[in-house]
Amino acid sequence: MGKDANMMTVALDVMGADASPDSIIQGGIWAAQERPDDVRVVLVGKTEVVNNTIQGLKDLPPNVDFQDAPHSVAMADTPTEGIRKKTSSIAVGLMMQKNGKADAFVSAGNTGAVMASSILILGRIEGVNRPAIGSFFPTSTGVPTLVLDVGANAECKPQTLYQFGLMGSIYTSLMSGRTSPKVGLLSIGEEKSKGNELIFQTHELFEKSDLNFVGNVEGRDVLTGEIDVIVTDGFVGNILLKFAESVEGFLTSSLRRQVSTNIFSRIGAGLMRPFLKRLRRSFDYAESGGAPLLGVDGVSIICHGSSSPKAIKNAVLTAAEMVRHNIHGNIRSEMNGVVPNGVSDVS
Repeated sequence: MGKDANMMTVALDVMGADASPDSIIQGGIWAAQERPDDVRVVLVGKTEVVNNTIQGLKDLPPNVDFQDAPHSVAMADTPTEGIRKKTSSIAVGLMMQKNGKADAFVSAGNTGAVMASSILILGRIEGVNRPAIGSFFPTSTGVPTLVLDVGANAECKPQTLYQFGLMGSIYTSLMSGRTSPKVGLLSIGEEKSKGNELIFQTHELFEKSDLNFVGNVEGRDVLTGEIDVIVTDGFVGNILLKFAESVEGFLTSSLRRQVSTNIFSRIGAGLMRPFLKRLRRSFDYAESGGAPLLGVDGVSIICHGSSSPKAIKNAVLTAAEMVRHNIHGNIRSEMNGVVPNGVSDVS
């Protein structure tokens, strides 16, 4: 199976997710249908699983292909167990990119295994201490905020956090067309004097840099839309992400309880239905599809384990856009493995 030089090829892992392979495959097909001229989707997984889904389809797009991967990584597997499976759908898909047969990789499988395998197979961009997972959070302005890291690195050093800000700024600038994105450092107060030693040292790095650093930001600033990129460690970022994912369910259950109280509440809920649909959509992870792993020497996108076909479609298209904008190449050219001028290496 060769690679068409005129197409951006995305290897899509169809195994190991909480969602059924049918859902993942459907999302890949939707992406291929939406971009028939420049995106090619390769379904990576067990032959029998893929065949069971696509054999009943009458109009399989010509820009959909298949690559056999006899094994899969279970959600319960540790990252170490995952990388030991050399013929898993994760490993096969990433090796396709490593060998030039694909330009990007997308998976809704085991997050730890995808992250570890991406670093092992694709490698880190020279100068990057640790890759970071970036996730877009909805805001009141409708323009999402990129938060990173949201789970790859529970403990970070100042230079690592600074690099997150640099990579996030590059990603947001190229993918969203935002000139000089505003970068904020998540802390317990906006004042420079607030935070711990990690925040103090990281703040100094950002101040000495050429980034559009706006200073410390608080948790309440995440959803305002005033900051383009918010930097934090993976421990805090993951808590923030999981909390945000719970908001939509909380709002829905709260509304249902209120609606059941009386007829006037039901009438009011009916009138608010269009607004509530828009609100729910803003918190829907399917809109962004997946989270890019920034800092690896390639394109790797990690999706929610329960991803819908829509989420997978959007993740595949995001991967293609990352290829088109040469995100990892631009990060490589900006990184150079150095800290800002005038600041000692405190990593």
